[in-house]
Amino acid sequence: MAIQKRLIALQGFRLFFCKLNPGKSMKYFFAVLVFSSQVAAAQFTTHVYWTEQSTLPASEVIYFSHAQPLQWAHFKGKPDAESPAAALTASGFGYKADLKVKGGKGDLNVGVYCFFNKNNSWVKPGKTTAYILAHEQNHFNISYVAAWVFVNKLKTTALNQDNYNQELARMYQESCDYMNKMQKDYDSQTRNGQLPAIQARWQDQIGEMMINLKPLQQ
Repeated sequence: MAIQKRLIALQGFRLFFCKLNPGKSMKYFFAVLVFSSQVAAAQFTTHVYWTEQSTLPASEVIYFSHAQPLQWAHFKGKPDAESPAAALTASGFGYKADLKVKGGKGDLNVGVYCFFNKNNSWVKPGKTTAYILAHEQNHFNISYVAAWVFVNKLKTTALNQDNYNQELARMYQESCDYMNKMQKDYDSQTRNGQLPAIQARWQDQIGEMMINLKPLQQ
């Protein structure tokens, strides 16, 4: 008997919002978690891949690509006049999963994606400088690094019928916490990009992290 369950982000599953504490440059992140399955005594094999397909509206998002850095034209949201920030980047990561069980063996396929939401990202008039754009690009890059933290956890954690639901929730939450802390530290230490020397150090640090992240097959 074969059992197949297709688990797609943002459709009928619990949605967890991860948000930095309100501040000068608040960023929003979300990803989809936790699904359940009635699988009896199955051996699990987990396959992880990178994807640019999700239930997010295609017209509203850009998926992370080394070949496509952010441009100011991507920031389509209405600026918050009350915010002291020059710009805001709304980015994050999520996943979709497909579970197939046959002959006592389970294959769990997990597609991970990192996105930038154009409609929720904005820049104030007169602030469209290359320096500020580089600061915002690093926020997107941090989301990508955090997505890879999640990927590495998926690839190195032994999942089975008894623990996969709990472990997926744990791995995602840890990755989310990692992302939020890095985003907060980045803005705090650079004073939202106002300290060029520290901004340059963060630029190098994030760049080094990304060099070691080899793209997954789609």
